[in-house]
Amino acid sequence: MRVVIAEDLALLRDGLSRLLRAHDFDVVAEVGDPEALAAVLARTPVDVAIMDVRMPPTFTNEGLVAAIEARARRPGMPVVVLSQYVQQLYAHELMRSGAEGIGYLLKDRVADVRTFVDAVRQVAAGGTVLDPKVVAVLMSQHARREPMGRLTAREREVLGLMAEGRSNAAIAAKLFVTGKAIDKHINSIFMKLDLPLAHDDNRRVLAVLRYLQGGSPPGEGDRQWSLPAT
Repeated sequence: MRVVIAEDLALLRDGLSRLLRAHDFDVVAEVGDPEALAAVLARTPVDVAIMDVRMPPTFTNEGLVAAIEARARRPGMPVVVLSQYVQQLYAHELMRSGAEGIGYLLKDRVADVRTFVDAVRQVAAGGTVLDPKVVAVLMSQHARREPMGRLTAREREVLGLMAEGRSNAAIAAKLFVTGKAIDKHINSIFMKLDLPLAHDDNRRVLAVLRYLQGGSPPGEGDRQWSLPAT
């Protein structure tokens, strides 16, 4: 799996490179600014890009902008964005670039090597993975808004684990319930969020997007998402 790393801190950049190579990733480039990243992506095919939100010259949101621009040039390009803190606006902006192949992780998540590596692989395969702390902030802010307010506490918990990129089996194991119970909760979530069965919609991702957008139904947010069915 071919990876490019964009991180201005040389120590962290080298650490990420060594970690990924140790897990059979092919790190094709390591860069420290958005311009160098754009140059790499223009000439080298990669399976996933990993980048810091804050990079030169202003150290505000250059990495986020670079991620969005990369996905504009190559729709659906998998990107994993790393941030020091939970930034709700950044999560919103990133998800607006498309719903597949998105990761938004806090930097301390890198310390959990297995979780980080699994997240990179999942994003590269087209999945959506949000850091649990990001999920917690978004869920607390939107829990009382319609239609999110329709969900029970358990259903919000299940939706949060879905947003972290966990499978039904993993959710069941985490909550110590059966897979059948999780299926029931997820179907209830879909119905309460007005996501009826549709041939061309990935309802898991749409459900996550629904609370990222503050509970707005498709068409009332910035764009409506249409994804392959699972």
